[in-house]
Amino acid sequence: MSRVLVAADRLIVRAGLESIIRANPALQLVGSSDNEASLIKQVEDLQPDVVLLEWSVPDDELMLEKLLALMPELSPPAFVVLADNSDNDWVTDALFKGVRAVLPNSATADEIVAAIVAAAAGLVVLHPDIVLDLLPFKETTAPALPNSPIQALTPREIEVLGMLALGLGNKIIAKRLSISEHTVKFHISSIFTKLNASSRTEAVTLGARLGLIML
Repeated sequence: MSRVLVAADRLIVRAGLESIIRANPALQLVGSSDNEASLIKQVEDLQPDVVLLEWSVPDDELMLEKLLALMPELSPPAFVVLADNSDNDWVTDALFKGVRAVLPNSATADEIVAAIVAAAAGLVVLHPDIVLDLLPFKETTAPALPNSPIQALTPREIEVLGMLALGLGNKIIAKRLSISEHTVKFHISSIFTKLNASSRTEAVTLGARLGLIML
């Protein structure tokens, strides 16, 4: 179970994010913060696995930059950021400083949960819309992609996909996730179907292009 700390300056947003965490049995809400000082203290005191940070106010840019600068000094959780700002330079800088996932504020509950689970597992997650902005070619030049699997893949399937990217076999995946090899095979089959992939390599490639994993 991943321990999550929610941070958002607006009460209604914070309450919504908290409800998403509470509704998922794979996640545990350990704290909530509405300002920088409280967030830093709670990260130090509570040692969450993931910080879900909603950032929507332009004036907060310096605050976010300060948090990113402090991250190497903290016992770093995985930061999942919901932001209106998807500027290429900002996203790249955030990833270099340790942010594990960047999603738009319009992300669905399923997308947020999937990003949290993947980030907690050590993966880097980018929303497909953000990935397309970062790629050096236009969307029209890229081969057709299936519908975004962030909505279709379960959190467990994203974990399995990440382990496939590491080149792990079914037996090792089963041991790491404390499940049977049969269940691993079932998850892989489901991933192939949802991604319209015919091999592990193809599934991993599609997952990376869609922002589910980082190669």
